Amino acid sequence: MHALIVIDVQNDFCPKGALAVAGGNEIVSDINVLMGQFDAVILTQDWHPAGHSSFAASHTGKDPYDMIEMPYGPQILWPDHCIQGTAGAAFNSALNTDQADLIIRKGYNPAIDSYSAFFENDHKTPTGLEGYLRTHGITKVTLVGLALDFCVNYSAIDAAKLGFDVTVRRELCRAIDLNGSLAAAEAAMASAGVTLA
Repeated sequence: MHALIVIDVQNDFCPKGALAVAGGNEIVSDINVLMGQFDAVILTQDWHPAGHSSFAASHTGKDPYDMIEMPYGPQILWPDHCIQGTAGAAFNSALNTDQADLIIRKGYNPAIDSYSAFFENDHKTPTGLEGYLRTHGITKVTLVGLALDFCVNYSAIDAAKLGFDVTVRRELCRAIDLNGSLAAAEAAMASAGVTLA
């Protein structure tokens, strides 16, 4: 069984969003077409409470993209984005959400960020996605979405570490590419055994 995992195709990650990824909206129609080719479709949704600890605005004197040390390790600070219930947190309106078997929300704990669809950024606290895949007999996952160098990257590496057969469709992802993060992410995914298609 093979699942398609669509990472964070939300308004705030698309052009004009709070944390816009260039070309983020260009991948949506092709993702919709792809959904029909899989046994299961899972959507992830970044879902932060206002004032989340990963927001630069929550830290006096800090700017977006500054790095700070959190109890669970280094954390990039972001512009406020994907705040629960806002238009920015909503899925891109062109995304066919009716095809989804499961929607996993992440980043809702105010004290810890969550890039991966499988674990929060402490790399220990699970989201429940692994259990869903295992109970449905899914052994292969293909990842698409936003952003390639952060949430797609972390999700793909975690899936590979958990023993899933993982493919990332690069043409159906877009990247932030912050200080070389794209090249670093591609190298990390390749070394983890992820197929970059």
